[in-house]
Amino acid sequence: MLLSLPILIFTALGAIASPVTSPKTLHSKRIASPSWNAHRRLEPHHTLPLKIGLTQSNIDSLPSLLSSVSDPLSPTYGQHYTPSEIASIFAPSDESIGAVKSWLHSEGIHPSRIRLSDTKAFLSFEASVEEAERLLETEYHIFKHEDGSENVGCHEFSVPEHLVPHIDLITPTINVARMTTRQPEALKKRGIFTPASASSLMLLPKTNGELANADAVSPTSTATCDQFITPACLRALYQITRKPTETKRNTLGVVELTPQSFLQGDLDLFFRNFSPSTMGEKPILVSIDGGVPSLNATAGFNINGESDLDLQVTMSLTSPQPVQLYQTGDNIEGGSFNNYLDALDGTFCTFEGGDNPNFDGIYPDPAPGGFKGPESCGIVKPANVISVSYSGDESTFPASYQQRECAEFGKLGMMGVSVLYSSGDSGVGGRNGRCLTANGTESVNGTRFSPMFPLGCPFVTAVGATQVNPNATVHDPESACMQVIFSGGGFSNVFEIPSYQEKAVNNWFREFPPPFTSAQFNNTRKARAYPDISANGANYVIAVDGSFFLVFGTSASTPTFASILTLINDARLSIGKRPVGFINPVLYSDLFEGAFHDVTSGTNPGCGTPGFSAVKGWDPVTGLGTPNFEEMVARWLILP
Repeated sequence: MLLSLPILIFTALGAIASPVTSPKTLHSKRIASPSWNAHRRLEPHHTLPLKIGLTQSNIDSLPSLLSSVSDPLSPTYGQHYTPSEIASIFAPSDESIGAVKSWLHSEGIHPSRIRLSDTKAFLSFEASVEEAERLLETEYHIFKHEDGSENVGCHEFSVPEHLVPHIDLITPTINVARMTTRQPEALKKRGIFTPASASSLMLLPKTNGELANADAVSPTSTATCDQFITPACLRALYQITRKPTETKRNTLGVVELTPQSFLQGDLDLFFRNFSPSTMGEKPILVSIDGGVPSLNATAGFNINGESDLDLQVTMSLTSPQPVQLYQTGDNIEGGSFNNYLDALDGTFCTFEGGDNPNFDGIYPDPAPGGFKGPESCGIVKPANVISVSYSGDESTFPASYQQRECAEFGKLGMMGVSVLYSSGDSGVGGRNGRCLTANGTESVNGTRFSPMFPLGCPFVTAVGATQVNPNATVHDPESACMQVIFSGGGFSNVFEIPSYQEKAVNNWFREFPPPFTSAQFNNTRKARAYPDISANGANYVIAVDGSFFLVFGTSASTPTFASILTLINDARLSIGKRPVGFINPVLYSDLFEGAFHDVTSGTNPGCGTPGFSAVKGWDPVTGLGTPNFEEMVARWLILP
């Protein structure tokens, strides 16, 4: 069922003040986990560091606030908000703060004990177990995991009924679950493992094997781009003519989820062959929740391939522009989209109940070898462009989980950040080609199209994949990628179509009605559609573990387009303008008509069908087409 974006993501959060004497009601209850059991009651004299996460304000206004700085027709286009302004706009209301403080005081917690965080996101204080149990009408236990690790928590907790709209979460309470990897030690020692928090998001690039004759691939010629994509091919395909000049003010961030890791030796090998001027350059490591490169030169393509690909593409196309590496998660739990978003925005750590232990790494990690430091909240200023070559199946995640994340992407857009996600490699199917059954569950026998997450969020830019056709040149039209992978595309089952996309999608339905029914995809014409744009995703020559491979995937097209946006930002910054920020309203605007190479051939098969077809204009295979850098930069320089 299609869920309404305004209703489900941006529910009004105001509440009428009530007396502190209202009866208590259940706020949250722990989801049972067979791995965790209440081991023993916590002693009454034990001290607990309680934190009360407060409900944010003005979330219902986010779409209009974002549109005011990203719609090219808006008089305030490009006047992005600062992080402090974002924090202020969405900070919990004085009403919420006052109501919760009054309750705590009435329960015997003196105001001098209570601290309000700088962002107003939470109230914190220390309380004895006896006080906390009375306050929350609960019992605290030591919970023990099957791996021997322990944590403090409770089965459920209650708060006064009138405070439910004001309180998102309280810790420590019900979030005692930990992601663990119960995989063979032999695999762990070799680095061949996938932490559970990252496993549902892995969209690894594909390869058809090691490239034996890499030395024969020219670093400058474009004569063989139908077989081998190099930086020179990408520059020729998309008219990329600029070298960065504003490298101190411009930023590009690449997200990697542990255990995915790059090798500096691979970067140097690639640069030596295809980008000599980049030799010796390294990404700027931003360690999130203990994330560090593994440096395992024998881990294999499935561990080192993604990061090597992302960094070799972005660094070669944007050098000498520094590239930030958001390495997310330790080697035990790994990381998720929410974990890296925590690091970009400290208020996100508590928003809408905080991270979900069923999908996200929860830090600090008490497991042996886990990251023992504090959760990485607001540790780095977001880059101007963020490239993410991962995605998951929409059906895997609760709608509330997706809505929480989507709102954060909207906030980043308000700050002038462009967030790009790869659209998937299985056509209209989900990861590994799985599709949906009639009841919405995934199955190898499913026949309903399976959209990807978070591509349905209207505040991210979804990037599909194209290819240079066999025996064609860089001057010939590309087609949708149909070698090894198929460009992901389709229609969300969770998010409604944003206004900026309505004209293009409605035109596609009218001019090119698809031969599929509502039993196969969300054809209501009210669903968010993707991708938004595409770039080449086939036959990339990439160095991995000391050898060259041919690589395929939207994992390649996404960092390519991210690099192009970074160069456009460089051009704007050089004349005193701001970064482009959230780009979708501009991409779909009349101003950008003709700024893309339209892709009109190829399909994206899946779920027992040939999938959708690439056609004139926007389509759910390649979006609006592939970029023409010279046209795009010229038009973006016109905008304020």
